[in-house]
Amino acid sequence: MSKVISSLVADVDLVRQKAGAGKRLVFVSGNFNTIHPGHLRLLRFAAECGDFLVVGVTDDASESALIPAELRLEGVKSISFIGQAFVLQTSPEQFIRELQPDVVVKGKEHGARINPEQPIVESYGGQLIFSSGEMRFSSIDLLKREMAEPNLSSIVRPQDFPGRHGFTMADLRDIVKKFKGFRVTVVGDLIVDEYITCDAIGMSQEDPTLVVTPIQNQMFIGGAGIVAAHGQTLGADVRYVSVSGIDATARFAREKLEEYGVSASIFEDDSRPTTLKQRFRASGKTLLRVSHLRQHDVSRDIAQKLSDSIKAALPKTDLLIFSDFNYGCLPQALVAEITQECKRRNILMVADSQSSSQIGDVSRFTDMMLLTPTEREARLAVRDFDSGLVVLAEKLRKQARAKNITLTLGAEGLLAHAATAKNDEWLTDRLPAMNQAPKDSAGAGDSLLIASSMAMAVGATIWESMYLGSIAAACQVSRVGNMPLSPQDIALELAD
Repeated sequence: MSKVISSLVADVDLVRQKAGAGKRLVFVSGNFNTIHPGHLRLLRFAAECGDFLVVGVTDDASESALIPAELRLEGVKSISFIGQAFVLQTSPEQFIRELQPDVVVKGKEHGARINPEQPIVESYGGQLIFSSGEMRFSSIDLLKREMAEPNLSSIVRPQDFPGRHGFTMADLRDIVKKFKGFRVTVVGDLIVDEYITCDAIGMSQEDPTLVVTPIQNQMFIGGAGIVAAHGQTLGADVRYVSVSGIDATARFAREKLEEYGVSASIFEDDSRPTTLKQRFRASGKTLLRVSHLRQHDVSRDIAQKLSDSIKAALPKTDLLIFSDFNYGCLPQALVAEITQECKRRNILMVADSQSSSQIGDVSRFTDMMLLTPTEREARLAVRDFDSGLVVLAEKLRKQARAKNITLTLGAEGLLAHAATAKNDEWLTDRLPAMNQAPKDSAGAGDSLLIASSMAMAVGATIWESMYLGSIAAACQVSRVGNMPLSPQDIALELAD
């Protein structure tokens, strides 16, 4: 018994030490066999009742404990807003008597029952609060699985395309091997995507508005940053140059890029926040997107820093990628300057300029080895909203003096367009989308861009490049959220 008392005192002392003086302590206890959304709602509510949340996980002697205590504790500790969590060596009542937290929170279902904690809490002037924590849907593990695990079973490779263009899966595997150590510099907007998973409560009675409550949020690198991360995980040696605000979003982005092994030069601009795009989702669907951004061009001073950093990277660059989102990171003068320097050094260049909710002109990136616009972006660039896709692609190719065009057509796949050696004829072919049941289309273009451009730069034909890029995009949209491409997933899809 003395060991139990000693452990109790040690746990209480540790809580007080970590919380610090003058903090309002909140205590919650439970089995926590599998952390589910009901638990998260209860714990989030508890955290909002004070300054420091303490969670006690019952030990293995508890009748309702189905999983070893250390594993249950590990799940609880993964929740960021919990101040301190540990396995209870005594009853919750004994711990409450020793710690004397300001608030004890229990699930709403305990409100109509006898609660042995109540007289103890009342004896020192604390509060016992009951909050809804009922489980409305599946375990949080299912949400994490949807985010992280790809559904590769929905990917179907067109069998006729490789035969039509004279290549095999073995040829593509050889191309991917050449990515190892290939030197890439990515330039473009830094974006962070935040996915907020919600529970749909119902319809407002005051107005026809859907009412939801957030239960989980997860942040991902987006924009040109994820293009760089894709390249790094596929084996290339990637350098990334961009601009950010001075904020927590930028700190998150820097940490993730470092985690992914990307060498990044990111210059701070105090006139803009780091671009943050929030997606509110429920039942696997996006309900609303909110973008926090500024779209003015970077200052001359920052543009010069970007230029100097890019030029310093060029001696060790085999391929330069412009990944433009038209938020001001790549003013035209900077693009023209870098393009001329790359041409002088015979460095291959590719570009993508997104115009989904903003207006851009992909044709401003001239003399590229490859452009990868959507149909809408191509039509905006050449001011042609009537011509067929082949005519459209040729107009863009000529206007931008590009060698190859890949038009992305969403669920309809891709159209590849390339000039012949005579430059007065062209070759065109369509490739259907490979993923029949995408979970999240965000990031498809970024993965296509990096995989197809790297393939072409190491010597692949446009047909091999677009096929490999399509496989990369199919893998990317098979999960929710932007995460670096998995070489294992690509290898699996390239198996004979």
